[in-house]
Amino acid sequence: MMATMTKKLFWADPYQTTLETRIVAADGPRVWVDETIFFAFSGGQESDTGTIGGLPVVEAAKEGKEISYTLAEDPGLEKDQEVTIRIDWPRRYRLMRLHFAAELVLEIMYRKLQGTEKIGAHIAEDKARLDFVWPQSITPLLPEVAAEVQAIVRKDAEILSAFSDQENEQRFWEVEGFARVPCGGTHLRRTGEVENVRLKRVNIGKGKERVDIYLVPEDG
Repeated sequence: MMATMTKKLFWADPYQTTLETRIVAADGPRVWVDETIFFAFSGGQESDTGTIGGLPVVEAAKEGKEISYTLAEDPGLEKDQEVTIRIDWPRRYRLMRLHFAAELVLEIMYRKLQGTEKIGAHIAEDKARLDFVWPQSITPLLPEVAAEVQAIVRKDAEILSAFSDQENEQRFWEVEGFARVPCGGTHLRRTGEVENVRLKRVNIGKGKERVDIYLVPEDG
């Protein structure tokens, strides 16, 4: 449908909250735009919420390398029409913080649980979760994992986020001296932005373990 691929500016600057762009195609309430800051559900990270042309986006969907947006109603938009995209920044920022907290937990758990496998992940506004294959309770490990996460957070280290393969939209994040991890989400600039986390083990069945990850205030 589109002659050119949507430019995903949420990778170049995940802190950008408004964007003037143009419609490249429209089908009733569904629209496609030339450039976007509106992240669509991917890798367990929930979609942004916000508006396009003043109307709420009810669904952001990946279609290969494209993203389509379904609006709350048909606005009658046409090709080349200019529109403004606005995202809910407080929600985006919590998602970014929880996302990176989950990435830290995941890397540390991999090192402590040799041979484990991640079987699920979800990053929402209230919490993140990671599911693993493991034969016993991970509760005894969680204080140690949380302490290691907080040590990395306290360093306030730079988080590098870039393409490993731009043509195929393969990206990674890296914290020098800790890890380099493939990931196509939206990332913080520094580890210190995560602030404080709390981990909770959830029993989801024999041979499976879940860690819920929460952001907590300084005095939480």
